[in-house]
Amino acid sequence: MSVSSEWIARGEIHIAATYARFPLVAQRGEGCRLWDVDGKSYLDFLAGVAVNNLGHCHPRVVSALQKQAAELLHVSNFYHIPQQIELAELLCSNSFGDRVFFCNSGAEANEAAMKLVRKYSQQVHGKERFEVITALASFHGRTLGTISATGQDKVRVGFEPVVPGFRYVPFGDIGAMRAALNEHTCAVMLEPVQGEGGVNLPPEGYLRDVRALCDEHDMLLVFDEVQVGCGRTGTLFAYQHDGVEPDIMTLAKALAGGPPIGAAIFREKHAEILGPGSHGSTFGGNPLISAAGVAALKTLLEDGVLENCRAMGDYVRKRLEELRERYSFVTEVRGRGLILGMELSIEGAEIVKKCLAKGLLINCTVGKVLRFLPPLIVTKDEIDEAMGILDSVLQEYK
Repeated sequence: MSVSSEWIARGEIHIAATYARFPLVAQRGEGCRLWDVDGKSYLDFLAGVAVNNLGHCHPRVVSALQKQAAELLHVSNFYHIPQQIELAELLCSNSFGDRVFFCNSGAEANEAAMKLVRKYSQQVHGKERFEVITALASFHGRTLGTISATGQDKVRVGFEPVVPGFRYVPFGDIGAMRAALNEHTCAVMLEPVQGEGGVNLPPEGYLRDVRALCDEHDMLLVFDEVQVGCGRTGTLFAYQHDGVEPDIMTLAKALAGGPPIGAAIFREKHAEILGPGSHGSTFGGNPLISAAGVAALKTLLEDGVLENCRAMGDYVRKRLEELRERYSFVTEVRGRGLILGMELSIEGAEIVKKCLAKGLLINCTVGKVLRFLPPLIVTKDEIDEAMGILDSVLQEYK
């Protein structure tokens, strides 16, 4: 029995079976590569589902964690935390925001946003105004509140009744959104690019129209950038592509370069809504995680990572388009920066497994969309290697 098999057998005894795990037992990572406990190397074009934007174990993040771990791991948010303050300053000085609430995950960040929009609207407009419009095919998290916000029925099966107050409309259809408005609507929550829903980009002008609609009806606009923020689309935040600012933005995944973190960013005029006692998080923005966040964010801003993302994103797309021309079952390539989707006319799950066996990590979402999320530091040589593996797998289906 291999070392991997031994670990898998042990895990199946005690780990909750909430994931259909692949037979890979990870041991270490560096840059765009991951090694398992048997010593096999993989090109990681999933990046921990857009967490490892700087690659595995980026030296600046590791150094910040090591230094901070030797000084102070945790202190309550009853007190002021310098590392948290510095991270908040960086986020606000590089975005539309004025204030930050820190937590531990994207779902928690979205919960904070949903609480804020309800409290703000009820305070300004009264208790009858509490509904949030979200998009079909969206994904906002796994808590009871965020599965209620998610526009996919499959995440709610077995957990009904869900939290009331959400209406779903097709992504990109401003007419449908306008038709869904009623006297109860208080906010709109969207992903600027849908990740789990199949790497779906909004039509040109759509986000501007949504912003105008929210302004017209005095509704708050929330952008969920949990997956597409922190450089993934080639700008620090995805909303910057469309020149549209939200009232609230949620982040997580890549914000600390690997360790768990979440954040909700909002404007000064909403600061009093989340006053003392209204919300909290024991571990949110503690010294260790905030130090990693400062290092990760400075690296994104200072080390040419965003420029590389844009250039390599164009190159990956070019290579994927070449494959689309060669294989009739590849129907579309879409995406922005280094979040890219290849839509197929066949199921993609087996292709993902075969790529894994050949040393390439990708995944498949909504059944037929292969999703590529390489670290933003990826090189052309690594892209060529990955595309060679993918090509060899696709040839089996020609």
